[in-house]
Amino acid sequence: MAKKQYSMVIDLHACVGCAACDIACKCENNVPASFSWANHIIETHGTFPNVRYRHIPTLCNHCSNAPCVANCPTTAMHKTDEGITMHDADKCIGCGACRLACPYGVIYYNDAEPHHEWQEEAAAIPNCTAAGSEVSEKCGTALPYYNPARADTLPGVRPKGVVEKCTFCDHRLAHGEEPACVEACPTGARLFGDVNDPRSEPAKAIAKHSPRVLQPEKGTRPNVIYIRDY
Repeated sequence: MAKKQYSMVIDLHACVGCAACDIACKCENNVPASFSWANHIIETHGTFPNVRYRHIPTLCNHCSNAPCVANCPTTAMHKTDEGITMHDADKCIGCGACRLACPYGVIYYNDAEPHHEWQEEAAAIPNCTAAGSEVSEKCGTALPYYNPARADTLPGVRPKGVVEKCTFCDHRLAHGEEPACVEACPTGARLFGDVNDPRSEPAKAIAKHSPRVLQPEKGTRPNVIYIRDY
């Protein structure tokens, strides 16, 4: 059998554009408010009343030919044996070479102390409601919704001066769980697994439908694959 390659197939016909994936990702991975490891492209074509709307969920494509990995001078950005494009914050020097090389704009740079807005927030109603800073202090965490499980493989909150991006929730995969965005999708529009295993759900979906990827002309060989239409 071919080497394992984790991939995600997104069925745009099943997607309802609810953004549950975006929210689940932020909560699971302690992502700063200004970053979007899970995001979406919104397109509107035509003139009313003949208008067509498209919603395309996006994330790191975990490319097989990843330009971010090829251009990282410290090997901080690297590939795992399962085909995941991972980042080592300890090796990162914040040079931005990976961000410049990525054609998809899915790598983010921490140019400020992450989640500082929670520490600066005041209560909406003094002596009545709690400010985010008060909740964080009581919990002993950097942010009120901190998920300690994220720290199993990466810093739970990535520090200032390094980059960060989607990891396919590698910490969840290590425990036999699916990525948080897959689990949160209410319509089952996201299929995750080893695309090189013909028995996996992604492989079956690709065999049944015409698959496509974002910016195929870049030659990055993405492992986030789309089928059907929104």
